[in-house]
Amino acid sequence: MAQSAQQKSLETDLGGCVTACQQPATGKWYDRRGAVFIEFCIEDSKDVQIKFDKTKLDFSCFGGTDNMKHHNQVELFESIDPNESKHKRTDRSVFCFLRKAESGKAWPRLTKEKAKLNWLSVDFNNWKDWEDDSDEELSSFDRFSEMMNNMGGEDDLPDVGGADDEESADSDDESKISSKNVTFLTRFG
Repeated sequence: MAQSAQQKSLETDLGGCVTACQQPATGKWYDRRGAVFIEFCIEDSKDVQIKFDKTKLDFSCFGGTDNMKHHNQVELFESIDPNESKHKRTDRSVFCFLRKAESGKAWPRLTKEKAKLNWLSVDFNNWKDWEDDSDEELSSFDRFSEMMNNMGGEDDLPDVGGADDEESADSDDESKISSKNVTFLTRFG
């Protein structure tokens, strides 16, 4: 494919930088049991193109304050399911959801190579050591209920009376002390 004279002139003026002036987008990532999440932090991104491959992610867009071309190509640590992987663009970033091919296997890093990438960091706000956390699947309510159950059973708590009585709240509670309360008061009172 032939380049236009204007593009050749521009490349000459910039020292061949038109095609080489792509820079990687700043990204942060975190791991979960069934997926890996990557957020490319590019404001006002345009022409976002993402290709999910079994072992590779290819991201490109124009954006940022200088409307520069950004391109990231990542050889992934493990395989993903490209058909189940998705992305969402916002005004501030492009968020990618990569469905793991093998759910439940931790990724110690995003990339296959151990090399440190200057554009990539760990999203510590969302990071979780889920391998040690068996309660991840429980909802907050379930965890709260489980904690309350582990604190002690019904037999451990004294009966304070009135909770199960069918008497009205207006009745004279002081004259109707249950035998359990008398026993409790005799032992501890």
